[in-house]
Amino acid sequence: MCCSEYVVFLDFYARNIKPYVMGKRNAKPSLRAARTCVYNCNYHIVFSTKYRSKVLTQDIEEYLKNLVQEIAQEKGFEVFQVEVGEKDHVHIFASAHPKIAPSYIVKMIKGITARKILLKFPHIKKYLWKGHLWNPSYYIETIGSISEEAIRKYIENQKGK
Repeated sequence: MCCSEYVVFLDFYARNIKPYVMGKRNAKPSLRAARTCVYNCNYHIVFSTKYRSKVLTQDIEEYLKNLVQEIAQEKGFEVFQVEVGEKDHVHIFASAHPKIAPSYIVKMIKGITARKILLKFPHIKKYLWKGHLWNPSYYIETIGSISEEAIRKYIENQKGK
């Protein structure tokens, strides 16, 4: 980027993006600012238990929700919503800095929660073959600001299922 392009970028940033980030305008409250970028990276993550075993009881669900929030805070990303659907799969609405890979988010959540849930609730191992809690695959999609509310409603509706 040459000097004149950089000046044009800074001018664009100062006029269009910085006021949103600094809280002066309310049109884009989901924008976040870091030292080198302004971003809005949101993800809808879904993963299921191994063999879709219905082992996520109410106690495990509450523990899982708290655990996911702790992991997010420790690893540097945000989790806005966690819901368990049909006692066999989990929906997560998360956001992270662009330097944090979505696969890293999933790896941390699935790995740490599996270990801690199986330690705290050892009785569920009899429903799982070889003691694996989560299916190794997962679904992930990026969420733009337009579809954000639709995804939030969809995840919220998973409570009743």
